[in-house]
Amino acid sequence: MSIWEVILAFVVVVLMLVALLANVLVLMCFLYSADIRKQVPGLFILNLTFCNLLMTVSNMPLTLAGIIYKSQPGGDQICHIVGFLETFLTTNSMLSMAALSIDRWIAVVFPLSYHSKMRYKDAALILSYTWLHSVSFPIVAASLSWVGFHHLYASCTLYNKRPEDRTQFVIFTGVFHTLSFLLSLIVLCFTYLKVLKVARFHCKRIDVITMQTLVLLVDIHPSVRERCLEEQKRRRQRATKKISTFIGTFILCFAPYVITRLVELSSVVHINSHWGIISKCLAYSKAVSDPFVYSLLRHQYKKTWKDIINKILKRSSINSSALTSESHNQNILQLNE
Repeated sequence: MSIWEVILAFVVVVLMLVALLANVLVLMCFLYSADIRKQVPGLFILNLTFCNLLMTVSNMPLTLAGIIYKSQPGGDQICHIVGFLETFLTTNSMLSMAALSIDRWIAVVFPLSYHSKMRYKDAALILSYTWLHSVSFPIVAASLSWVGFHHLYASCTLYNKRPEDRTQFVIFTGVFHTLSFLLSLIVLCFTYLKVLKVARFHCKRIDVITMQTLVLLVDIHPSVRERCLEEQKRRRQRATKKISTFIGTFILCFAPYVITRLVELSSVVHINSHWGIISKCLAYSKAVSDPFVYSLLRHQYKKTWKDIINKILKRSSINSSALTSESHNQNILQLNE
């Protein structure tokens, strides 16, 4: 193995461990907190977590083996199953992010009618479409034998080995990425920019009220006035940072891989194998960033996993104190004897 391959293998291992830990923690929060389970976005986050976990335990290990051994890991049947899952899970996670953005758009732009427009029934219908959409492409690819081990990405994925099917495969790949990556990106941009517009409007209203209050309070201390103005600035930047994170992580993680897949269809451009694996690792890194972007850094999830940790520590301290007391009693009995 070259130094590049060692580095890439190490990166895949780190991605696997962090993704597994973070997504399991999200799943624990969902199971522990009744409040999170009651919320409609929790269904989309649960679906996204499911996709990330399955990607972590099925696709990442085989990519790691492909980097190390530079050949197809396992038999053809295993590779076909993993390639099918890779196409399904990637599409499903993209559409889940689009569903989360639609939920936020309805909640912010139509707050009074949110509970009537986004019920559990509506969320279930959206998830049903997500699964149907996601499973249709890998079924077509598998039926046409367009799934296999691709050395450029060191993984089992969409791959056409027959030159006579090149035109059909090019059309299929273009349609697939248009209706998965591009469609999800358009939905994300449209919904979150609408959310940002509403957030900025509310910030302006709050700023006007704050400035009027500061003008009326002539005896206010300069430090208090300064803190109010700093809070105004932070409030304006908060929504922009969040939305930039949602859209930015989506583009940063998926765009290099999708563009590489499309450029690969051209026989003119040669793609370095190291770059192919790097682009694949960037796509895998979405399974690492999603738990933090959508869940763990939110106040409700922070409180939940802190409660879980405190409960575990409290239980262990109670057990340890009980064991100490028991051993102390045994020592006393031994002395009496």
